[in-house]
Amino acid sequence: MAVIAWWWLLTVVVVAFHSASSAVIESTWEVEYKYWWPDCKEGIVMAINGQFPGPTIDAFAGDTVIIHVVNKLSTEGVVIHWHGIRQKGTPWADGAAGVTQCPINPGETFTYKFIVDKAGTHFYHGHYGMQRSAGLYGMLIVRSPKERLIYDGEFNLLLSDWWHQSIHSQELALSSRPMRWIGEPQSLLINGRGQFNCSQAAYFNKGGEKDVCTFRENDQCAPQTLRVEPNRVYRLRIASTTALASLNLAVQGHQLVVVEADGNYVAPFTVNDIDIYSGETYSVLLKTNALPSNKYWVSVGVRGREPKTPQALTVLNYVDATESRPSHPPPVTPIWNDTDRSKSFSKKIFAAKGYPKPPEKSHDQLILLNTQNLYEDYTKWSINNVSLSVPVTPYLGSIKYGLKSAYDLKSPAKKFTVDNYDIMKPPPNPNTTKGSGIYNFPLGIVVDVILQNANVLKGVISEIHPWHLHGHDFWVLGYGEGKFKPGIDEKTFNLKNPPLRNTVVLYPYGWTALRFVTDNPGVWFFHCHIEPHLHMGMGVVFAEGVDRIGKMEIPDEALGCGLTRKWLMNRGRP
Repeated sequence: MAVIAWWWLLTVVVVAFHSASSAVIESTWEVEYKYWWPDCKEGIVMAINGQFPGPTIDAFAGDTVIIHVVNKLSTEGVVIHWHGIRQKGTPWADGAAGVTQCPINPGETFTYKFIVDKAGTHFYHGHYGMQRSAGLYGMLIVRSPKERLIYDGEFNLLLSDWWHQSIHSQELALSSRPMRWIGEPQSLLINGRGQFNCSQAAYFNKGGEKDVCTFRENDQCAPQTLRVEPNRVYRLRIASTTALASLNLAVQGHQLVVVEADGNYVAPFTVNDIDIYSGETYSVLLKTNALPSNKYWVSVGVRGREPKTPQALTVLNYVDATESRPSHPPPVTPIWNDTDRSKSFSKKIFAAKGYPKPPEKSHDQLILLNTQNLYEDYTKWSINNVSLSVPVTPYLGSIKYGLKSAYDLKSPAKKFTVDNYDIMKPPPNPNTTKGSGIYNFPLGIVVDVILQNANVLKGVISEIHPWHLHGHDFWVLGYGEGKFKPGIDEKTFNLKNPPLRNTVVLYPYGWTALRFVTDNPGVWFFHCHIEPHLHMGMGVVFAEGVDRIGKMEIPDEALGCGLTRKWLMNRGRP
């Protein structure tokens, strides 16, 4: 088996050059569809400058990033969201279509300019339709000039799932009446590489369905081997940009020390494997063996859904190893529906020493019920019985220019009727409504959000939902079973050392509590990071400090659609 050896990082074409002050990182990215072989079967990916995944941005905290995005697609818009970057002072650069900007039209260029103010492991991805599922993503690493971790080298591991069906077919299926489910992904990818029609580990399963993989050096699906030296410490920067799958990662014969989650240091703890949900990032430290004589599997498998997708595999390769391949089968992914094991991992994550504690009390509280419903026989996901319909005119522009007809002015309900809803059963009334209303918060208040899970439309099922908040980090105050009990469950909140995150998982039939401060004027998306769920309406929008938005400098190019386009034209601008 021939594989491609690599050192340290993915290909980096966007690099900062530093002086004593912060640097400017500037690049032009052309986004287009290309034929590719992500899993040894030809498909179509969204590439940036001919690369899949896209180029890695490698910066230092305080740097300014300027990316000129050229839409080379023929018939559809595009945007890029910088996942984990708070966009302080630049909400228009957040890259959420319909929320902070208009899609970039075919043939047009839009310039994102923002400061990466905090070190951490992040990534970027498309945020228009289901373009993330088509491969529009890449790593975004922000380093600290005073790194507290000590290690000898590092690797990026960008994890994703892959369908052979196009995203346009998937979008149509999900939007059909009745809905046609897209099914489980055909493959899992590590740094854009997987194997669908062969197995790297097939020789351990004689008589199995798949042949042993053989690769040529330039094969696009050939795994990138992690080449290491003995008795060293390596940092693995791991990001999940999956459209659907919750994942588990293990490195055979090695323990992992978790040290970072979503760009924030955490109190170190040691595990044999990690669960990672869509939208999450981690850094783990791996200590290599002193006397290696083998190669070891790096395995990625599905959790939280009945796995119909084979593991993604690559190899940890010691430079002096004599074996041509690992001598044992890959690690077995933990049982997919063992949620207690998953919860145990989540509950081990605490903030590192020195991190700010959350305010002791909140000024406002939202209890957001996550349900699957019907709207005119279309299957939808709803929050407090409203399925989000993002308007054509971006909220940011509507608020700046006072365009009150662009979206629903009435805010959604802050809570659902707790006593009357049985989360353990399908909804007695499956019907929902659609809306574009938003939650408005003044600056400087503390908001608690309780995410409440429930049963789906049919059967006895409650799905996993990883929720991502744009523009903020938040404290994860705790997880609970069953229905949240206001006035009681708040007493269980961890106010001592909760981790700061930007993405948090909501487990089946349970609740998750988070707290954040409204300290970032703008309009911010808060949504399930599973692509089909967001496509079907699973999100809400927070507006903060709307009086400040009117005074913001926002590029006209960000608002050249819908009612803001008409407003700008009437003002006499081109």
